[in-house]
Amino acid sequence: MTPEQFSQAVLDWYDRYGRKDLPWQQDINPYRVWVSEIMLQQTQVSTVLEYFPRFMTALPTLESLASASEDEVLHLWTGLGYYSRARNLHKTAKRLVAEHAGEFPQDIDQLTQLPGIGRSTAGAIAALSMGLRAPILDGNVKRVLARYLACDGYPGEPKIAAQLWAAAERLTPTSRVNHYTQAMMDLGATLCTRSKPDCPRCPLQNGCQAHRQGRQAELPVRKPRTSLPQKSTLMPVLVDSGHAVLLYRRPSSGLWGGLWSLPELNSADELDGLLSRHSLTASASQPMAGLVHTFSHFQLTIAPQLIHISRKDSAVAEADWLWYNLADPPRLGLAAPVKKLLKRAAEILNSGEAR
Repeated sequence: MTPEQFSQAVLDWYDRYGRKDLPWQQDINPYRVWVSEIMLQQTQVSTVLEYFPRFMTALPTLESLASASEDEVLHLWTGLGYYSRARNLHKTAKRLVAEHAGEFPQDIDQLTQLPGIGRSTAGAIAALSMGLRAPILDGNVKRVLARYLACDGYPGEPKIAAQLWAAAERLTPTSRVNHYTQAMMDLGATLCTRSKPDCPRCPLQNGCQAHRQGRQAELPVRKPRTSLPQKSTLMPVLVDSGHAVLLYRRPSSGLWGGLWSLPELNSADELDGLLSRHSLTASASQPMAGLVHTFSHFQLTIAPQLIHISRKDSAVAEADWLWYNLADPPRLGLAAPVKKLLKRAAEILNSGEAR
């Protein structure tokens, strides 16, 4: 296929089968496209369908996001994971309001200078909301092109990535670039899937080298597997007589950056120091069901302990610590496992199972 035949086949397929009713495809503007693209990084569409409308209801404009507190932004992001995405959204909104009069630059290089916006995300914003000719190479498009070209090698390798970017640039049309861009993402999401691709329905099968060679299942080459390191932590759920739990805000960088979390201990021997630091006295404790949480680079085993405490009214005056009322929770960004543990603690306390 020539580039013109390629793009026309993609557009013809889009006109008949492409997705046109996703929430971020309605009332299209750079802000909505940007938020959806950031949410869709490392996240399934089915999950984003739940989060995107709620986020837009709470923060419908770039200005509202820029003026929101970080806690509010992280609260709306809780459960989506990869929280640096939310922090970068907040930073970028503030920069756009302060430096660009609340407008997105219509220039790929300027877009990629903003926090959290890489080359492919910049291309998606430009193509989908501005109609500019800009190639993209998200995970779905990588898979389509890697199979179409029968690229041998992991797409994350610089050499292979450069080949795929060159192909994306060559094949992107000059007209209807917004529909073409959406169609390429749709092809990867609905037909050219990671497993069991639906080749008979694909508009590119006649020119697809992987299909011709019968190599769809082995392409694109997967990232070499390595075993995940194992880590563990103890998380005391310190609860007072009013069912308030002690939380602390994690540093802005690193794991769960900027989110509120339960205290973490390396061993039970550290509990007395934690209680003493906050002028707390423990009266009873009981174990809770543990959790295993998998990150991209390690697996964390969490051993929680529900501990009933008494405290002085002045306890916890430090800025990065607070008492989280389980009955009337504030709007805070919580690490997903912590949110689960707080829910379990509330169920135990409300059911009368607590000792």
